[in-house]
Amino acid sequence: MSLVIDPDRFLETEAGRVWTPERNAEAWRLAYAALEQALAGGRIDQVVIVCGLQGAGQSCGTAGQDQDAGGISVDMALPGARHRAPIIAIARGHGVPVEAVWIRVPLEVALERNRQRRAHRIVPEASIRSVARLFEPPTHGEGFSEARIVEA
Repeated sequence: MSLVIDPDRFLETEAGRVWTPERNAEAWRLAYAALEQALAGGRIDQVVIVCGLQGAGQSCGTAGQDQDAGGISVDMALPGARHRAPIIAIARGHGVPVEAVWIRVPLEVALERNRQRRAHRIVPEASIRSVARLFEPPTHGEGFSEARIVEA
């Protein structure tokens, strides 16, 4: 079974997802640590960064990935190269190739899908619009072995 790393999972509480700047920073620290730990085991063949607007379908795309047992997916918006760089650096430090999968949807589609989420999973519209403004398509120049676009 492949491993999925999603920093949002570290924000979950019994009362639902709780976001603060401090909790978010800790969630990312824990996600990077989980990636480091998984790669240190030496049995990981590939890391796949699944990115796109919130509501684009990254989680569904991650779940539908046809990966072998030696893969890790990192599932987050990751709008810019600077957001993806730490993950690429960690994987490269372990000699593991990194692939990008951009789940591309129009902004209005992502916003509508977001509105249909369960209440505790809804992302503020301003956050989605911010990611849309900041989004840089992933490229080979960032260090990816492959950069794919999936229209969803």
